[in-house]
Amino acid sequence: MTKPITEVWPGRPYPRGAFWDGEGVNFAIFSEHAEKVELCLFDPKGKIEVQRIELKERSDMVWHCYLPEVRPGLLYGFRVHGPYRPEEGHRFNPNKLLIEPYAKDIVGTPRWSDVHFGYSIGSKQADLSFSRRDNAGVMPKCRVIDQTFIWGNDQPPDIQWHDMVIYELHVKGFTMQHPGIPEQFRGTYAGLAMEPAIAHLKRLGVTTVELMPVHTFLDDRHLVERGMRNYWGYNSIGFLAPDSRYSASGQISEFKTMVKALHKAGIEIILDVVYNHTAEGNQLGPTLSFRGIDNASYYRLEADNPRYYRDYTGCGNTLNMQHSCVLQLIMDSLRYWVLDMHVDGFRFDLASALARELHEVNQLGTFFDTIRQDPVLSTIKLIAEPWDLGEGGYQVGNFPMGWAEWNDKYRDSIRAYWKGDGGLLGELAQRLTGSSDLYELSGRKPHASINFINAHDGFTLHDLVTYDTKHNEANQEDSRDGNGNNHSWNCGVEGETDDQAINALRARQKRNLLATLLFSQGVPMLVAGDEMGRTQQGNNNAYCQDNAISWLSWELKQQDKDLLEFTQRIISLRKEHPLFRRHYFFQGRPIRGGEVKDLVWLNPDGSEMSDEDWNQPFSRCLGVHFIGDSLIETDGRGRRLIDNNLLLLINAHHEDIAFTLPEFDEHYYWDVLLDTFNSTGTPESSRYKVGQSYPVHGRALVLLKQGKTQ
Repeated sequence: MTKPITEVWPGRPYPRGAFWDGEGVNFAIFSEHAEKVELCLFDPKGKIEVQRIELKERSDMVWHCYLPEVRPGLLYGFRVHGPYRPEEGHRFNPNKLLIEPYAKDIVGTPRWSDVHFGYSIGSKQADLSFSRRDNAGVMPKCRVIDQTFIWGNDQPPDIQWHDMVIYELHVKGFTMQHPGIPEQFRGTYAGLAMEPAIAHLKRLGVTTVELMPVHTFLDDRHLVERGMRNYWGYNSIGFLAPDSRYSASGQISEFKTMVKALHKAGIEIILDVVYNHTAEGNQLGPTLSFRGIDNASYYRLEADNPRYYRDYTGCGNTLNMQHSCVLQLIMDSLRYWVLDMHVDGFRFDLASALARELHEVNQLGTFFDTIRQDPVLSTIKLIAEPWDLGEGGYQVGNFPMGWAEWNDKYRDSIRAYWKGDGGLLGELAQRLTGSSDLYELSGRKPHASINFINAHDGFTLHDLVTYDTKHNEANQEDSRDGNGNNHSWNCGVEGETDDQAINALRARQKRNLLATLLFSQGVPMLVAGDEMGRTQQGNNNAYCQDNAISWLSWELKQQDKDLLEFTQRIISLRKEHPLFRRHYFFQGRPIRGGEVKDLVWLNPDGSEMSDEDWNQPFSRCLGVHFIGDSLIETDGRGRRLIDNNLLLLINAHHEDIAFTLPEFDEHYYWDVLLDTFNSTGTPESSRYKVGQSYPVHGRALVLLKQGKTQ
């Protein structure tokens, strides 16, 4: 901006935010309780506030104007005037420059100091006091963008739920140390769009990447002052702006180019989104955006004392989904990422907080109803983290039709089983077959269960079999942070060791856990690096570690290469066999009026398990016979899916167990596809006669396919 704006038109209340129509820019911002709103314009470096323009037009609580002289690239922010009465829920302070909620590009990060707080820090009245210090010089600025982009023939890969293999990754962590990516592009959207990164995803066989938060977020002041960062990014302040720290070019088009490149490779993009809270924290937090625009509208406040925030998230505040304009912001954000940025779905952090109407979690809440009737959002992938930190917030299995859920019951059950805990065969069977106890009654299918052993939060796969307890010393919180209930087992020694026997057992345990995940009904999710033995040195809460603790290492030892090859193999086996990707739950009983069951649970002697067998606390092994003839489903093109009979033998006992293979006539045999006892899963012998005994090693898993001689 080189000269003052002289012409100001009334503009329109929608679309919200700053919208360039090719001739000028319309500005529109919601505030129900404001008394005056000023648009602040800055020089190209964002250091000098060159002009303030009062928005005199107000329509349905939306303040707006149109500037015909403005073009993309302009830096701006807002100042909002109104009552400063925290005891009534109002925290207006025009001395604070504010980020506009609909900003599509946010430049810079705040330089932390007391100046960002709406009250005078150190005052005896705490947040009831009022700060007159101006923070504009050290605040991020919003930037007007040109939304045009040449998408060409870009199309969503449209992967069916049951065919998905999700790969959770951090944009920076995945690319930061990749030797095939030029240094200037490491840690960026551009780096993730490059051939070396995409080639790894393709070779691995994943269908869908789930990006950890890329909405603009802030590093907490207390972390910055300790030399750390909010690496994970669950601290959003801009719901429509991709975080510029992951941009090599500083242009929004870089994110779109990444999406286009992944789509061309046949890979979907799901965003991990944080709509439950913002980076402004509780009543003692900074005034950066929503708090200063209209605190009483944007946040859930305590009804009997609105000075304080109702916190269902553990982050100090909760967005007020009861307010129609707040709900509209979330829906507009979601639609923007689908329609303008071409992403394929969302994973909602602490999704139960979005469903709270009054205090209780309401399955049929306004949030779900609004999405269900939306012609865009009702057709994409929607995944819930089905809990929050409030009373009644744990809602695994209770989300409505159209939603999948992170299934932590799957995680805990599979971890505990392979750790060696007894009495878990019934629980193991439920999780292997899609958790029908959680999802079938509501009419949902196996893909409602997003199965995972590990995620960004908690131990990596390697650390899960290497540490009994968390080691979070690097976080400088005396290891008080992070979950202590990890269902982990160090296999005999805490931490890294040179003991070859222990390392061999740990490697086998990793193969067992991964194979169980890929051979279970539901949608498997891997976390980036687990396929290559990534370690966080026992840290199970590395949210603040923007360094080699969190970044993937691409310098692989032989055992890491073996694990990568093994993971590629089991993903390939999952794709080859429709029995692992059923549309419907197994019934465990005769189908189509005949005598053939769709699956049979087996004892080691080959007999079908009885009720008594399920309840034996000492039992740690079982066989699962999947019947290929029971597969009467079709794919998306109407073609009938056909598969061989499969046999999964699982032994979490420390000793070898001989399994009698199911009998057919003499023209059949069992072909061994996988044995986790071996480093890459290659079996020692490939073909066995029906009725023959197969020696399953202690703590191992075996997959066999039935064949027929010619």
